[in-house]
Amino acid sequence: MLHRMALRVLPSLALVVTEESVRKRKRWVMFVPGLVAFAIYRLAKQVLPLSDAVTLLAVSGLVSAATAVWAYRMGRQVSLAQAWREDGVQRLAWLTGWIGFAYGVQLSLMVLALLKLFVNYDFLVHPDGPAMMAIIIACTSVARDAFEIGHVRLLQRQGEPVVTFPDGVDFRDAVVAETGRMVRWALLPAVGCAAVAVALGAVHDLAATGLAQTLIVTLCAGSLAVWAYLAGEQRPGGWRAMMSRAGWMELFRYWWWPGLAFAATYYLSWAGLMFFVLHADVSGVVARGAIAGAVAGMMAAYCYYLGHRRHVENQLRQIVPPSLLRCPFVMGILSKQPALSQNGPPQEALSAMAAGKQR
Repeated sequence: MLHRMALRVLPSLALVVTEESVRKRKRWVMFVPGLVAFAIYRLAKQVLPLSDAVTLLAVSGLVSAATAVWAYRMGRQVSLAQAWREDGVQRLAWLTGWIGFAYGVQLSLMVLALLKLFVNYDFLVHPDGPAMMAIIIACTSVARDAFEIGHVRLLQRQGEPVVTFPDGVDFRDAVVAETGRMVRWALLPAVGCAAVAVALGAVHDLAATGLAQTLIVTLCAGSLAVWAYLAGEQRPGGWRAMMSRAGWMELFRYWWWPGLAFAATYYLSWAGLMFFVLHADVSGVVARGAIAGAVAGMMAAYCYYLGHRRHVENQLRQIVPPSLLRCPFVMGILSKQPALSQNGPPQEALSAMAAGKQR
């Protein structure tokens, strides 16, 4: 779900996908696939054993994959053939496989686990209701995100500056460029959160239950995510100065979303995989530690990266004139500068570009 966090945390993306005109179109793009997903569920229920979790997840993934392609096309405002020519096979394959199928399966697992842990509505006992909600919620969420990604790509094709495209390429580049730091920020929170989850579960049996572990891991991993984000943002002056500059309200909003929200989402997805696919329990020591570590590690690595990209965007705003930022050729050069991923855009290059622009 890194793309989802990037679309809301990074200002350059959040501003363009939350404009009122975009939101109005997005509501319809979400509404139509929801109705289609309900109809597909009703038809598939007659011929497929949707009470089986693997079958349900496969159907949800396929419906979500088709939805992702359609919603992306709506956001791009071009035909599918033109999008294929302009964006290439690799990007459309990523959209279909990752934003569509994989993301849809993950969301379906989250819905099934949420219903089981919080309202005791177990898919294995009452399959119809949870199965329907898992398909529809996954489909509409995929439609929303694919539409927003398509809209960002439309603006990029029109020459608008897009510093960070939400396809994970910059994240992989950051891992390669700063492997040691990224590993530390993934490993230390993972070990710490796993230790907390295992220790509290050993103290009392109630703390080992799925509901209690959801709350424990959400609080721990979500809080560590804020720490990682601030470290990635590289605000000067140490932790106390960083927190003072960020402001408590901003920190609270970030702690709440995406910190707690996505930590809970990742935990529920892993728990759903354990419950409904592996038919295992999450209360065991190994399961508690593994899920807590995976959630905290992913959240910390992702949020460190998001803080780093926020730092890059802040530097671009301060150094580069807005008129220069609107030039797609210049943005293409800046986004590929090796120094950009570590220290921001090189001052000499930017000064030369600005001088040339003025001439």
